[in-house]
Amino acid sequence: MMSKATFPKPPDGGWGWVVVCSCFMVTACTRAITRCIPIFFVEFQQHFSKDTSTTAWINSIMDCTTMLCAPIGSLLSTRFGCRATVMFGGLVSSSGFIIASFSPTIEFLYLFLGLMAGLGFALCYSPSIAIVSRYFQRHRLLATGLAMSGNGVGTFVLAPVVQLLIEVYAWRGALLLLGAFVAQLCVCGALLRPLASPAAPTAKPGLLGKQPAETATPLDRYKPRMLCEVAMAAARRGCRGALACRPELPVLCLSVSLLAYGCITPLVYLVPFAHSVETPERQAAFLLSLLGVMDIVGTVTYSWLIDRECLRSRRAHCYCVAVGLYGACALALPAMRSFSLLVAFAALYGYFNGACTPLIPVLVADLVEPASASTAIGLIYAMHALPYLLGPPTAGWLVDLTADYNAAFFLSGAIIMLGSATFALATCATLASVTCNKGHLKAPSGHGDV
Repeated sequence: MMSKATFPKPPDGGWGWVVVCSCFMVTACTRAITRCIPIFFVEFQQHFSKDTSTTAWINSIMDCTTMLCAPIGSLLSTRFGCRATVMFGGLVSSSGFIIASFSPTIEFLYLFLGLMAGLGFALCYSPSIAIVSRYFQRHRLLATGLAMSGNGVGTFVLAPVVQLLIEVYAWRGALLLLGAFVAQLCVCGALLRPLASPAAPTAKPGLLGKQPAETATPLDRYKPRMLCEVAMAAARRGCRGALACRPELPVLCLSVSLLAYGCITPLVYLVPFAHSVETPERQAAFLLSLLGVMDIVGTVTYSWLIDRECLRSRRAHCYCVAVGLYGACALALPAMRSFSLLVAFAALYGYFNGACTPLIPVLVADLVEPASASTAIGLIYAMHALPYLLGPPTAGWLVDLTADYNAAFFLSGAIIMLGSATFALATCATLASVTCNKGHLKAPSGHGDV
């Protein structure tokens, strides 16, 4: 395991604020645009004459690929650096949008808008979030929250813009112009300057001709027949460092998976649901803008609040509260059948989405060693993949089966609240175990050994 001395000390400022601004734009170009894809939902459905479940696969594949390939982004950033990885991801995702604008069938949208653009987003998203944690330590949550607030700002700005582009240039022209916008990820990646590592100790020349042990490579140290055993041992050490440092981490992974499955359905179907209750198209797009604004408010205010000294050690509890209220909003959505009620839903749902989002990577960083933070963040984002893939089509199947959105939204809210309860129970169990162990340590001796 690497020594802590090999990691540069986070400067908590300086160029770090440029990195935060760059990551802000990365989240705006990735997650915000993904949120705006449901605006195309009715256009795709009508153009290709497909049912709700079939059309929902476009958004599902994009979200699933973005999260499933997050570990690939982490691995490539470890090998080639965050700067090169994000720039390459921007090129891939931009190409996916441009090619998708010429799609003759919905299957082409699955391939290029779903898989290709989603892969490019994956290469950009997790490395940019991870590098913020390297630049900040004391105010890591606030910096991460500011970086991830690009999701809300981007949704606020892009939702009406995308609706206008569809009205003026149709869906093909809108996708083409979004491809040009996504290309800005290459510029954002260029600003992600890596922190300089402390110089490794070097041996003086002429000292029996020996080289420092750090310069030896695994191929120099081990015979070829032992490489398999070495790789397996390294993998086991990596798993212990990334997943077994704290017992709450596997439960957090489960909680995040449940949250991802539940939260994606209202985001994908909010605009179609608004259309079903006779909300005009521009007002339906406004709901996404409002959701984006409240996402910003939730990210910044909740991050600032939890960054206070009195709550910093209670981040897990604050996460459970935010997720529980998030699920309650989803449960209430079927009753929101007027524009004013939908506005209230969008405001509350956006706020709690913004409150939850920056807490996830920060909780992961709290639960693992610094050397494993990037890998662990990539892995926990990969936990979103299957829920994002299955959530919208399953909800679409329920919509087609029941001819309304009630069952889909009820299922969504219940699963989100289950995710909150799961992590809350694990946190309470760990706290009780620690308290019990402290009580045993403080108990007076002299009563004999058990």
